Amino acid sequence: MKTPPDGTVFIVDDDDDFRASMQWLLESDGLRVTSFNSAQAFLDGFDGSPGCMLLDVRMPDISGLALQQMLQEQGIALPIIVLSGHGDIPMAVTAIKNGAMDFLEKPFDDALLLHRVKLGLRHAGELQQHRQEQEQTRSRYDSLSRREKEVMALVVTGRANREIAEDLGISPKTVEVHRSRVMAKMQAQSLPELVTLAATLDMST
Repeated sequence: MKTPPDGTVFIVDDDDDFRASMQWLLESDGLRVTSFNSAQAFLDGFDGSPGCMLLDVRMPDISGLALQQMLQEQGIALPIIVLSGHGDIPMAVTAIKNGAMDFLEKPFDDALLLHRVKLGLRHAGELQQHRQEQEQTRSRYDSLSRREKEVMALVVTGRANREIAEDLGISPKTVEVHRSRVMAKMQAQSLPELVTLAATLDMST
């Protein structure tokens, strides 16, 4: 038996019976599940754990589409599988256009649901790894001195040491020292790697 992917499946649906049946199905396949009977309950109870979401589009008070938008505004990146009734398909299509990974029309095949959920959890793991790498890159960049940041900004544009020295009013030897420190602090083994790291940062800050 394959090890289930890490992460939590968040079920957000106001139908108590459906929520319970989905939780049973997912947990019986070894997945970790937390369910909520409304969008507000999710917003109040979400602890930032990585995972994916099964989201009903039609709920009272805060709809699935509204919750999706709120998550985007708060920078919460959860792969979302939209659950749609027959009359909700246009709403589900809108959710897809707004970034949801998939939608399933009720009633759906259990095996298909499990397959899509596992894809969502794997994607969630990739998103978490990417966020961690970005945070590490930002932390390394923040450790640079003001002058090192200036040198890095020019190095990644392909400028030679002598050109950088002229721009900053310092000697080429000093540029070489700063450049070496930048490479070491950013843990870059080559110029292309430094350029790649720089691309993940807002170099204006």
